[in-house]
Amino acid sequence: MLARNPQPQPINQNEVLEAYAGLEGRDLIRAFARDFEGRIALLSSFGAESSVLLHMLSEVDPSIPVIFLDTLKLFPETIAYRDRLTRELGLRDVRVFQPNVADLERDDPAGTLHLSSPDRCCHIRKTLPMEKAFRGFDVMISGRKRFHGAARSDLKPISFDDQRIKLEPLASFTSLDLHNYKVMRQLPSHPLNLEGYHSIGCAPTTCTTKGGSADNPRAGRWMGQEKTECGIHFSANGKIIRMEARGSAADLVNA
Repeated sequence: MLARNPQPQPINQNEVLEAYAGLEGRDLIRAFARDFEGRIALLSSFGAESSVLLHMLSEVDPSIPVIFLDTLKLFPETIAYRDRLTRELGLRDVRVFQPNVADLERDDPAGTLHLSSPDRCCHIRKTLPMEKAFRGFDVMISGRKRFHGAARSDLKPISFDDQRIKLEPLASFTSLDLHNYKVMRQLPSHPLNLEGYHSIGCAPTTCTTKGGSADNPRAGRWMGQEKTECGIHFSANGKIIRMEARGSAADLVNA
């Protein structure tokens, strides 16, 4: 266990990896919430798989901040699902961040930037608001899993970028693990998940369509494009992921 210190300190990566080796899921969240009190937050899309991680957080400490990026192009069902999970899980500090109005007026006045430059659209509507949202936090909790494939295939429970520690408590979870967890705890499903959406982002069909499967949920994201990530996450070498070629079907099963 690292010594608790309320003041930000330089991150010693080797020390962090050694101190929390072998932890995942709820245990990983609990350990970091204890040692980084006030400096940890969870990033959630309140999408198809979000309830599992949010439930774990609520059991550890429902007052830990949850960051929600409202791109202003989300499905209304996602907003309703966010409100329902917040209420039913007793989450006490859900913080909503939206894109900067000046950025939208300059680069996307007609709201059609996703058609001509999807990476730029994601940068304005997600990456920049996220950077603002996580100022002052040393630890970001994310809900990515290895079975998503492509750049996520080799996710580690703990990684680093230039500014903070990144936690992936569900990195090793399979689609069956998620299903069983939700059933055992009677967690509600996202309304669009019940309609055939396995991964849910922004509402335009260039961003999200029905499709995919339990083991390849992201097949319905940016359909027909090489784009697989919005750019808010980081790969193992600390580089922002923006465009990555899709892997084969074999690459998309759980590692």
